[in-house]
Amino acid sequence: MRNILLTISYDGTDFCGWQRQDDVKGGEAERTVQGEVEKALEKVHKQKVQLYGSGRTDSGVHGLGQAANFYSPIETIPAENYVRALNAFLPQDVRIMAAKEVPEDFSARKSATSRVYRYFISTDDIISANNTRYTWCVKNYTPNLDRLNKYAECLRGELDCSSFAASGDDSVSNFRYIDDAHFFIQKDIWGKDLLVFQIEANAFLWKMVRTLTGTLINLDKSNAPEDAMLKILEAKDRTKAGVTAPPTGLFLYEIKFDGIRRHV
Repeated sequence: MRNILLTISYDGTDFCGWQRQDDVKGGEAERTVQGEVEKALEKVHKQKVQLYGSGRTDSGVHGLGQAANFYSPIETIPAENYVRALNAFLPQDVRIMAAKEVPEDFSARKSATSRVYRYFISTDDIISANNTRYTWCVKNYTPNLDRLNKYAECLRGELDCSSFAASGDDSVSNFRYIDDAHFFIQKDIWGKDLLVFQIEANAFLWKMVRTLTGTLINLDKSNAPEDAMLKILEAKDRTKAGVTAPPTGLFLYEIKFDGIRRHV
């Protein structure tokens, strides 16, 4: 069996998240990214093939560089040809961007050393049509980039992220190792500024990136002191944090496999 690693992009707007959700009552399963790719894999292989993702994204969250691997019994197809073969059976809101053969013991989840997310925020009064599905529209707000990055300075290293854990998160531990968190400005195709929050960590709690984003934006809008984010982090109390930003602007941007492997 050959182990094939895929890089997958998707528009998460019309998906019920990444993870396959079969209806145990025999009804129609929810539409998920994993489910769609597995349907395509079954058509190529003429048998069911399980896909193993590097992590889950929630309903409405997008993917630019999701990683997932599967085991193929076919020896004759060059790995890179899976891009064309799978895309032929996939809907337009899911695309295989790359495929390569990896060692048999490689796991998109367990071999990953960090995940990078980017959250895109529009602050202009007029949002272009191509941005409405992919940004959080925050009107009447002029971001203070220096202040936002001061707030984010505390998001480094091994941290107890309980203040940013959603109710219902089933993680064994709320500790995560954050490599980097910062804001920057990126121009859209109309030349307007998009505020981007990028964060890289070994893993994330459920809705953690969205809660961090919402909290940081609220602090900036309220002109909170520079140590406000640190105090929220140290409180280890979700009620001290801000709103959970909508899924619209969140992208799983990249999965890295060449760093230091830390706890899950």
